[in-house]
Amino acid sequence: QVQPVESGGGSVQAGGSLTLSCAAPGYSCVGWFRQPPGKGREGIAVFCIRDGRTSYADSVKGRFTISQNNARNTVYLQMNGLQPEDTAMYYCAASRTAIVPALDSRWYNYWGQGTQVTVST
Repeated sequence: QVQPVESGGGSVQAGGSLTLSCAAPGYSCVGWFRQPPGKGREGIAVFCIRDGRTSYADSVKGRFTISQNNARNTVYLQMNGLQPEDTAMYYCAASRTAIVPALDSRWYNYWGQGTQVTVST
């Protein structure tokens, strides 16, 4: 499967947790991006396979954790302490050329269809 496939989105109360999964085998780096309603796309977390290096946007640092399974075919985004401002369409994107966990979407050639995350008070 060339295109990443996301799953795990849903609705959660503020302060809750949610884990997203992305089936994306065979890439150098895999990242999560999100787009809130009426706003631009934001890179929030990236995991690179070579050395497990990660990057996080300031908006999610300390709350979200990105990881990969041992088979290296699935990337997870563990989201804790969710807040209404985290409400967005979340996209998994993959790169075969990036060697550092860049949050710039221009490095990512393969994009999933997105999964909606809604956080309510």
